[in-house]
Amino acid sequence: MSTGTTRTVMHDADIARALTRISHEILESNKGPQDLVLLGIPTRGVTLANRIGGLLADIAGVGVPVGALDVTMYRDDLHRNPTRTPQPTQIPAGGIDGKTVVLVDDVLFSGRSIRAALDALNDIGRPAAVRLAILVDRGHRELPIRPDVVGKNLPSARSERVNVHLAEVDGIEEVTIES
Repeated sequence: MSTGTTRTVMHDADIARALTRISHEILESNKGPQDLVLLGIPTRGVTLANRIGGLLADIAGVGVPVGALDVTMYRDDLHRNPTRTPQPTQIPAGGIDGKTVVLVDDVLFSGRSIRAALDALNDIGRPAAVRLAILVDRGHRELPIRPDVVGKNLPSARSERVNVHLAEVDGIEEVTIES
């Protein structure tokens, strides 16, 4: 019987570089920080959104509102994962109506979390546009969802697991792939 292997595909410097690139691409595609709102999808998407928000403030010299969008009750797999604990949704004071909302998440796989996020957004308001920023895109989409900004494309087998570990949540900074 063989045991699975884990290999590190991104270290802390790689993650920092990817987030800096993502931040520049967000500003470029939006033509500046005006009317931008970042919404992270818990858990690690919120941490990444906060980091990107800090980078955007450093680059543009203006703060961008950052919040959290819990998608738990909008997921279509709750019957398989009934123990998911909802996290608080925190929409910045200015709301999302008429704004460009950038959804931020750590790993894009099937696209189902993002579909749930779009449903959740509909209950909150009507943004002018919705964009998607992902740290790792591993492929295997089940829905027609495509990120606007990607830190790293990481082709993987369906049987593999991609793990993002962030210092604020896990005490370590890396992206690993388990087979």
